[in-house]
Amino acid sequence: MFNPQRMSLARKRRRLSSKGFAELIGMSPVTVTRLEKANNEPEPATVDLIAEALGFPRDFFFGEDVDELSKESASFRSMTSMTAKERDAALASGSLAYLLADYVTAKFNLPEPKLIDLSHERDPAAAARTVRQVWALGEQPISNMIKLLESKGVRVFSLAENTKTVDAFSCWRNDIPYIFLNTFKSAERSRLDAAHELAHLILHKHGAPRQSRDAEIEANSFASSFLMPKADVRSRLPFVARLDELVVAKKRWGVSTAALAYRLHKLGVLSDWQYRTFCIQINQRGFATQEPNSLPREESVIWKKVFTDLWADRISKRQVAADLHLPPDELENLVFGLTGPTAPPERAKGPPNLKAVQ
Repeated sequence: MFNPQRMSLARKRRRLSSKGFAELIGMSPVTVTRLEKANNEPEPATVDLIAEALGFPRDFFFGEDVDELSKESASFRSMTSMTAKERDAALASGSLAYLLADYVTAKFNLPEPKLIDLSHERDPAAAARTVRQVWALGEQPISNMIKLLESKGVRVFSLAENTKTVDAFSCWRNDIPYIFLNTFKSAERSRLDAAHELAHLILHKHGAPRQSRDAEIEANSFASSFLMPKADVRSRLPFVARLDELVVAKKRWGVSTAALAYRLHKLGVLSDWQYRTFCIQINQRGFATQEPNSLPREESVIWKKVFTDLWADRISKRQVAADLHLPPDELENLVFGLTGPTAPPERAKGPPNLKAVQ
């Protein structure tokens, strides 16, 4: 049977209001509302019209209900500047990610979650130190945040939203942690976003709403402490005289110049006057839009291995999209920039085997 929940999901993914969608398919808003509430069963010709207008395969609308993310269960970095359409489109993308996650989980043994619950911890910096200790990271810089998160059982997806208002968000689903990163951001910003969302997963699994100002401040503090350990930063930069010193040093921790300046100010290495001066210089040099000495974007170990193994069995991304009844571009958006360059190896066609992703 036609599934109205999936129609609503596809509509939101396309950033369409009920009224806008009704105008697009030449129906009244009341009719669209009745369709989404399952009060009407659409005729086959209407289903074709809906599928064409939304750019989703016809079979997509006849699947089972898809788990939906609520705005309360997901952490967003910039709720105030985000429009409702942008928020709903990002959440809809998360729901599509669930379909892909279930598909991959059925074929591969993915790492089990190893996140600890520190919702009782009042000091975010202390929480960051605890996580580093539990994960045996010491004080050394983290070379690849995505690889680290995946090794701890976090499912990492991309958000090709092409907007600055949707940085990243995270959520829990069936005791599995998910993080969604906007690939429109710089590599340095994505690393900070990833650490920020890790904070939400660890500090705010229970308790205060994730979108509260306090929760955001705590997540920022955790991320800064996690990526730039106090002892390591102080030993490397006990004194700073010029902004150019930060431009060179920031590469060690894989952060932006602004993030390192913020951390040094919080640690007391930079005075209030120095910090204000550096912030002005950062804006004047355009570092907010073009980070100097930028890093290459991090890639996923999990997704690269998954698609390489699927390709070995002649299962392409396009075939995966077809199996899930998704538009190919929607699947690509979920792993955009995470898989790295890979190509189908030459091998005889055969059914995919159950493989363990290390």
